[in-house]
Amino acid sequence: MGTAPLASAVTTALHGAILVVTIDNPPVNALGQAVRQGLAAAMQQAEADAAVSAVLLVGQGKAFIAGADIREFGQPPVPPSLPEVCAAIENCSKPVIAAIHGAALGGGLEVAMSAHYRLALPAASLGLPEVLLGLLPGSGGTQRAPRLMGVKPATELMLSGKPMNAKAALAAGLVDRLAEGTDAVAAGLAYANELLAQNAPVRRTRDIVIANPEEALAALEALKAETAKKSRGLFSPLKIIECVQAAVQQPFDQALAFERAQFVACVASPQRAGLVHAFFAEREVAKVPEAKLAAPRPFSSIAIIGGGTMGAGITVSALDAGFAVTMIERDAESIARGQKNVEKVYDGLIAKGRMTADAKAAIMARYTPSTSYDDIAQVDLVIEAVFEDLEVKKAVFRELDRVCKPGAVLATNTSYLDIEAIADATSRPQDVIGLHFFSPANIMKLLEIVVPSKVSADVVATAFELAKKLKKVPVRAGVCDGFIGNRILAVYKQAADYLMEDGASPYEIDAAVRSFGYPMGPFQVTDLAGGDIGWATRKRRAATRNPAARYVEIADRICERGWFGQKTGRGFYLYPEGARVGQPDPEVLAIVDAERQKKGVTPRSFTEEEILRRYMAAMVNEGAKVVEEGIALRPLDVDVTFMSGYGFPRHRGGPMKWADMQGLPKILADIESFAKEDPLFWEPAPLLVRLVKEGKGFDSLNKAE
Repeated sequence: MGTAPLASAVTTALHGAILVVTIDNPPVNALGQAVRQGLAAAMQQAEADAAVSAVLLVGQGKAFIAGADIREFGQPPVPPSLPEVCAAIENCSKPVIAAIHGAALGGGLEVAMSAHYRLALPAASLGLPEVLLGLLPGSGGTQRAPRLMGVKPATELMLSGKPMNAKAALAAGLVDRLAEGTDAVAAGLAYANELLAQNAPVRRTRDIVIANPEEALAALEALKAETAKKSRGLFSPLKIIECVQAAVQQPFDQALAFERAQFVACVASPQRAGLVHAFFAEREVAKVPEAKLAAPRPFSSIAIIGGGTMGAGITVSALDAGFAVTMIERDAESIARGQKNVEKVYDGLIAKGRMTADAKAAIMARYTPSTSYDDIAQVDLVIEAVFEDLEVKKAVFRELDRVCKPGAVLATNTSYLDIEAIADATSRPQDVIGLHFFSPANIMKLLEIVVPSKVSADVVATAFELAKKLKKVPVRAGVCDGFIGNRILAVYKQAADYLMEDGASPYEIDAAVRSFGYPMGPFQVTDLAGGDIGWATRKRRAATRNPAARYVEIADRICERGWFGQKTGRGFYLYPEGARVGQPDPEVLAIVDAERQKKGVTPRSFTEEEILRRYMAAMVNEGAKVVEEGIALRPLDVDVTFMSGYGFPRHRGGPMKWADMQGLPKILADIESFAKEDPLFWEPAPLLVRLVKEGKGFDSLNKAE
């Protein structure tokens, strides 16, 4: 983005004795270079002009300052730096008042904390979200917030990255006063004049003494232990705590220099690159060709076919978003069970004190259980979530075709099945789309929007609009077995099976994948989802499987014993007395050994690094094929799918971004060396070969045309 000329990015106007400094850098007044320069110049003007008795900082438009200009990160710094601007504000010899309406986030809140007085309007939102981008507040935020709010609350604010509203900010001590209305200038001038009438002094945040330093340091040690456990290998959260420790133990200027050094270390960290990529990729995924071509169809009522775990989860998601939902099941007993599945979610929230019985009743008033398709004749959008069987689903769609009004959007929540065949079971394939939710659907963020060949553009646009209303992260996928996520999953799961048959135990493989940053390894995931699901898929594909392809039967042996994972008390792991966390099972290792002997495999050992190199190479290689075939529009769509739906560690930016950061030549060399053992499985994706030849990364394919 170009820098606006100074005059427009920051303007000043004298109102009586008060210099009103307005930040005007649409859309959100990000702290680009022009804004920083303008603020520094305005402070000089205030100092030099005897007619100025106080300074009022306000934002134009809908925000105060929503943060730094993320696009400048990783670029050479352009003066003045934000810490210099904050120092100029704080050191001003005349009272500086920040009037906050809308967002004061990151650097925006750091500017406000450098002012001497803070006023918030009702719509204000204050926070330090740097941690979400792998950074820390680097312009005095880790030093000033603890002085204003107290050490523990300030550290928790920075570690969560979540904003607080005006009332909470007042209670926390982050602002001095609340004002009514929406006019920040009027409210700010009234407050500034009141302060001048009282001869209010300049109050510098840096001069506040932190109370009870021993107690504060003890609280930080406890937070450090908790954070190390929770943030699994993340770099910036512990750095934030170290900066606050410095605030308690060192003089302000020294601690400020320490903060800056830690900020620079975070900027240089590959985690920052991964998290920033994740941030932009999640905004980019909604930019699909169909959304440019057509407006979404209006929709306010939704029907869900099926009341099992998935149907109930989607229903809760839709109810939470404010929709009226009709749920259809085949008989009285099934629909009663479906309703119970929905109520269970809300009863759980009530038990935890996160919802009142009245609030539940108000939500359930929008829920209609039914066993008759005729009750959904007038709904705008239907989502089918019945058993994963093509004939069952086709029968449902024939029924929908019979009862639904013209123009209703008909969606199937299949994970693998051919949506073209489902659409062709109706007389209106232009209205049929795939909406692949992930379980539990009311919690998981990802929604794969699967686009069959005959669907009309406005139906695709409607699906993206629905995702927005349900607060899901939508990714557009083409039709193939497994779409983006499950198709790639099937391949790296195969790589894990080969590793297991070749000598790594399932427990070693899971541990390696967890050490990479996943919450669970592939065999833990199988046990959680239920081994019978994958088994059914393998049986369905048996007839079309390439006879030359290597096939590992260990999981089949385990399923044949009725060990389907957590729900049966054992799978790859043992779950005694309904335990949630499994323990290794010697009988499983005996099955693995027997299968190795049967195939004549001499087991060899693998290091954690060797396990990960194969696991990740398989994921990236299949990801490249998915992009090349147009199943995913861009590599970033693969990245978002894996971060939002498959537990891929966000700070690594997704598999394609991770591959770019490793260097594609290195990944290709690995694949070529593994291909010596199994040329069929490890066939390099032509796209990967081409990018290496051209000296490019996957990111070159993310750029908007």
